[in-house]
Amino acid sequence: MSPQDAPQWRQLRNPAATAALGRELAAELLTSRAWAQRPGISAIPLLLLSGDLGAGKTCLVQGLAAGLGISEPITSPTFALAQHYQGRLADGTPTALVHLDLYRLEQSAAADELLLQEEEEAEALGAVLAVEWPGRLSLVPAGAWQVQLELASATEPERGRRAWIRPPLSPLPRPGGSNHDPGPR
Repeated sequence: MSPQDAPQWRQLRNPAATAALGRELAAELLTSRAWAQRPGISAIPLLLLSGDLGAGKTCLVQGLAAGLGISEPITSPTFALAQHYQGRLADGTPTALVHLDLYRLEQSAAADELLLQEEEEAEALGAVLAVEWPGRLSLVPAGAWQVQLELASATEPERGRRAWIRPPLSPLPRPGGSNHDPGPR
């Protein structure tokens, strides 16, 4: 997978497969830093995670954190809105993750403001920025990787998940006709 790749569809059989995708994305996001050094593109690796409640967004971020060498437990920042983590790769390179959850922010202006604040913090830390519920934003930030997660079956969650992965600058397929979070149901 690279920024020039077309969107991909993946079947994720279980939470371990979802976490493995997160580790794979960590490697992609770390190598995409040089690619992102262009006008109008965020200099920080940015991952937008969409999907209904229980679709696996936080599980994917747990894998992302593991891929960044972060050993502390990763939990959903639904009530805190943002969590910051520090890690270290096997070669000793320091890493960081800023994890946002915009679920509770109903106004796009509030979501936009929080994203801007945390983008500045992520840039200062040299962090990867993972954003759950990006449908709360007024627009999709340029240069963002996007992942849409959905349960393979709403009535049989043990059948796993599906993931659409969109590297920057490629169109996202629209399963079910939508590519953003519909908000609380």
